[in-house]
Amino acid sequence: MDDDRHEDGEFLTGRMLVAMPGIEDPRFERAVLFVCAHDAEQAMGLAINRPVEGLSVSDLLDRLGVESEIRAPADLVLMGGPVERERGFVLHTDDYVSPSSTVAVAEGLGLTATRDVLDAMGSRAHAPRRSILALGYAGWGPGQLEQELRDNLWLICDADETLLFGDDHEHKWTMALAKIGVTADHLSAQAGRA
Repeated sequence: MDDDRHEDGEFLTGRMLVAMPGIEDPRFERAVLFVCAHDAEQAMGLAINRPVEGLSVSDLLDRLGVESEIRAPADLVLMGGPVERERGFVLHTDDYVSPSSTVAVAEGLGLTATRDVLDAMGSRAHAPRRSILALGYAGWGPGQLEQELRDNLWLICDADETLLFGDDHEHKWTMALAKIGVTADHLSAQAGRA
């Protein structure tokens, strides 16, 4: 397609990508990604089912010296993707917004990658209702995600709060598949081959 949109003509911001078996990149095996940005020039997403073992949000906030008025979430920090893995991104409900740095990514959701969201997560008055903290992101250049979709490397499903913010990381892949009416045993490990 000339404008690099997905085959159905829409960009995928606010949707989820579910890795097909046989994706050939171990970093994305059984991955579920939330697409934060997608246009003709690029796409950016966060893996929402890849916890960094042994590193909770509260531990990270302590390490960064973020003062907390409330008990910070014990949720695990996620590995959002292989790009800029030392940089943190917080996907959160839109009851928290930093006027200078929050980007609306879908109805009811924002993405903030600055220190102020970490301070808010420890604040009684400003903490978002739901959030995930991810290190790094997955990125695609012009037309790259569209080609991966044509090659059947990803399925697409709608996002919901259980998938995005739930802590059952081990089962998010099968939950995302079930959301689109697919079971893992019906998928071919030969991605892109009919």
